[in-house]
Amino acid sequence: MPQATETESRKLLGRLREALADGGAGQERLDRITKLIADSMCTEVCSIYLFRDNDTLELCATEGLRPESVHQTRMRLGEGLVGRVAATSRAINSANAPQEPGFRFMPETGEEVYSSFLGVPVQRLGQRMGVLVVQSKEARSFSDDEVYALEVVAMVLAEMAELGAIMGEADSMTPLHQRAQIFRGGVGQEGTAEGHVFLHDPRVVITNPIGDDPEAELKRLRAAIKTLRGNLDSLLADAGKIEGDHVQVLETYRMFANSKGWLRRMEEDIARGLSAEAAVEKEQSDAQARMRTVPDAYLRDRLHDLDDLSNRLLRILTGQGRDTGAERPADAVLVARNIGPGELLEYGRTLKAVVLEEGSVGSHAAVIARAWAIPLIVNATGITTEALNGDAVLVDGDQGVVHLRPDDTVTSAFRDKLAMQAKAQERYASIRDLPATSECGQRIVLYMNAGLMADLPSLKGSGAEGVGLFRTELQFLIRSKVPRRGELASLYGRVMDAAGGRRVAFRTLDIGSDKVLAYMKPTEEPNPALGWRAIRVGLDKKGVMRMQLQALIRGAAGRPLTIMFPFVAQFDEFRQARAMLLSEMERERKLGHVLPERVDVGAMLETPSLAFAPRQFFEMADFISIGGNDLKQFFFAADRENERVRRRYDTLNVSFLSFLEQIVDRCAETGTPLSFCGEDAGRPIEAICFAAMGLRALSMRPASIGPVKHLIRQTNLTDLRAVIEAAKRDGSQSVRPAVMEFLGAKG
Repeated sequence: MPQATETESRKLLGRLREALADGGAGQERLDRITKLIADSMCTEVCSIYLFRDNDTLELCATEGLRPESVHQTRMRLGEGLVGRVAATSRAINSANAPQEPGFRFMPETGEEVYSSFLGVPVQRLGQRMGVLVVQSKEARSFSDDEVYALEVVAMVLAEMAELGAIMGEADSMTPLHQRAQIFRGGVGQEGTAEGHVFLHDPRVVITNPIGDDPEAELKRLRAAIKTLRGNLDSLLADAGKIEGDHVQVLETYRMFANSKGWLRRMEEDIARGLSAEAAVEKEQSDAQARMRTVPDAYLRDRLHDLDDLSNRLLRILTGQGRDTGAERPADAVLVARNIGPGELLEYGRTLKAVVLEEGSVGSHAAVIARAWAIPLIVNATGITTEALNGDAVLVDGDQGVVHLRPDDTVTSAFRDKLAMQAKAQERYASIRDLPATSECGQRIVLYMNAGLMADLPSLKGSGAEGVGLFRTELQFLIRSKVPRRGELASLYGRVMDAAGGRRVAFRTLDIGSDKVLAYMKPTEEPNPALGWRAIRVGLDKKGVMRMQLQALIRGAAGRPLTIMFPFVAQFDEFRQARAMLLSEMERERKLGHVLPERVDVGAMLETPSLAFAPRQFFEMADFISIGGNDLKQFFFAADRENERVRRRYDTLNVSFLSFLEQIVDRCAETGTPLSFCGEDAGRPIEAICFAAMGLRALSMRPASIGPVKHLIRQTNLTDLRAVIEAAKRDGSQSVRPAVMEFLGAKG
């Protein structure tokens, strides 16, 4: 039987482009495509299966199988040979398909008379779209050239599908990038927003996957490779200005850019009919497929380097991607795979929301989003592949849901929700200057969390009585080297100026875990959240800790100073850190510098162990702040960045509230001021329960002050405490149902 030679494969691509260029509905195009592929491959059957959802494939067009089975035959991912191709992203080439493991006989298609089977995935850079299949009655294996030809055609189909060239809008299948999509992820910061997509690193869209002139395409590829190599050489020429790890990355890139094998494979792809861009992307897709199967972490990193280098080459060839001059919309919702703190800060507070395909609830981006009080969704898998600049988008940070290109019904309901929230904010503004005093006369102090100078204007507008947590690590995270002492002292002074005499609790450097400094050698730890972080780093790296303490003392310039140490797990850690501060105070006095009028030294209680510290700790600490985010994850042994477990455990769990009650009692014994700081402090239901359990100070994001104050002022905390105690006696796992019933009865 004739085989698809290189010349024939290029001829097939040309015929494919002509078929796609012809008019007609989407189904008509699909039918023409299957016929011309079957003719060109000299097979009786060609079929296209496309995903209807993440787990279901549907026969959407066929030449050779029964026409009535189109749009009727469906299978699950991994089911049958077609499902196996989709699940593994690998071709299956069999001379006797019915004898293959997992073969599924589908009588409605009439395929039982066909022995040979060749199926290849239709995908683009990891995004699975479907499976392309050819079959024939003759029992034979398809040649390497035939397999290659079908893979190239499948790749071109994927490109065309993204551009909407296969399926018409009138069809039941709306073109990709025109469909309404819903993405679910983790809540990095609550809130809601409506806007338009602005991609941090826009995808490269290939509009010409088929090359007319192989020689011209080869020249374009070689010119782009030359430019790429020149760019890398220029960067390496400035190696003295670059950190060591970055130099290694660039050296790896240069090694790949000079790889003869990489260039040869792309040149062969062009010779077979692809454009330069499509040839680069085909090799990139192959590398990504290999990446998913390589167990060795080092090799996966090297394949990731090749993936990134391919993106650079595609941007040179197409002029797309970063720095393309795309205008940022006024209501921009930033969409990115991931983003560092410095890059996010460059966008400023004008962003409506941030959606990340990766990231975590404890990431740098999450810290900044909370400081800016803008919604943040993390782990929204697949959104960077699907979203395009300018797409309409609705972000529900309360539920962790992103509506991309929503229909009118969803948009209308979402806008109703936004209107209700706006009315609520008007109510909160009316009580801004009133104290958070409950119906039973108990006064609760509400502080705000901050980490940037830009946060301080929110102090007055939110009605907060001070800053319960100022995160000092942001100034370290956004720099490429350690900040100078003078810079920090000036910043801390400006923070205190902006606070206008209100209390500001400066938390010393809290790095480690997911917060790694660019200029700090990373350490591989099996569980970073339980590893070398926060106060542990400070006590081991005393030079950095002393420098920061000196900056805080000088920044106070004679005013009262409040410092707290993070992640203290035992009394001796606090004692050492406090002694270091007192030593720096004495040093500053000898140098003739002005000392703070008063220094309050506290600790963040984020580990259960500290709740059981000796009485002397509670006597020595001037105040204690419960770090609820970490304390809860360690109490329940549930990683707060793991969506599968973090939502299993309720903050209003009886055991957790009883534990908080023990901490309240221990602090009451020694008269140690106690506050609660964290996400839960800003949730009104949780906040009133904390207040009812005896916590008299709460620290939260500025936007939460109003809602929390509003509910406190309407609640009798004595009555609420009785409800909580009754639920505890009843053996309830959580007091939430009883509390909600109590509030509902009050209207």
